[in-house]
Amino acid sequence: MCSRVALVYNEPVASRYSDAGEQAAVVGVLDAVTAVNTSLLELGYIVDLIPLALPREKATEKLKSLQVSLVFNLFEGFPGFPETEALIPDVLSQMGIPCTGCSAEILRLALDKAKTKEILKAGGLATPRYQLLSPKTVSMFRLRYPCIVKPQKEDASHGLSEESLVKDFASLEKQVTRISNSYGGMAMVEEFLDGREFNATVFGNSDCIVLPISEITYSLPPGKPKILTFAAKWEPGSLYFEGTKAICPAQISAEEQERITQTALVAFKLLGCQGYARVDMRLDKDNQLNILEINPNPDISPGTGAARQAEASGMTYTQFVEKIIKLALEKKQ
Repeated sequence: MCSRVALVYNEPVASRYSDAGEQAAVVGVLDAVTAVNTSLLELGYIVDLIPLALPREKATEKLKSLQVSLVFNLFEGFPGFPETEALIPDVLSQMGIPCTGCSAEILRLALDKAKTKEILKAGGLATPRYQLLSPKTVSMFRLRYPCIVKPQKEDASHGLSEESLVKDFASLEKQVTRISNSYGGMAMVEEFLDGREFNATVFGNSDCIVLPISEITYSLPPGKPKILTFAAKWEPGSLYFEGTKAICPAQISAEEQERITQTALVAFKLLGCQGYARVDMRLDKDNQLNILEINPNPDISPGTGAARQAEASGMTYTQFVEKIIKLALEKKQ
């Protein structure tokens, strides 16, 4: 067993997310830090807590000074700069220090929703039709309404609200402009699927397992779009938070379970994921399973998707943390 572990995470500072009223997602990492730290101590490790903040050069120097045998990676990128999530595995791979979760290459790839979709399609997996649009190119829209509009390179449901579902060109143009201005770059416009919604966490490197599947259910007033908004994840007491629930294990047939499990495994391997990742899926009108997103190194705070699924499989939270560490050490070997 490694005796000393660095628990690395992003220091929750003000950013563009604060301006968008989305700072809760940034602060949320502290829940995972507290829980993982407690588990590491229970497992007998000496733990160094390493919060990272800009400038990038200073953060890199802090990483290069680490004297540990393993890094437990909870870093989600500097707030407002999600593309920097790959910093930790990038630096540590050069140092030869094992790191939990996926590689830098996979973190970069999965953050680019369009590129990920093209890999999934090339591998024979269904994913909703999409376009990347900006305020200058929105007139080139050629999809079928309704559509959902979200940032091309964000996670944690940043930018998603009930207004993100658009049914006409005026709403589309408004949301594309909002996303482009607030998050930079292009907006991902995707045909909306209104079927059942599932997610599954895959564990493994070469040999992989799928944890019990979750279904996201909605009990919202008529007319409210059934989508996993930012409020549904991060704003207790809000309409969407109260009206969005996860059922785990999902109440599905054996055939449905097998189909979801195999789809999650194939997606995980197509992208080259290692360690753990969550695959989000939804059924279309023909009952075909479509992949919405793949989330390497998803949130593992107690009560969230991956942790909930681990608990449903019979693991304690500390066993869940220990499994993540074992996979990191296995990858190193």
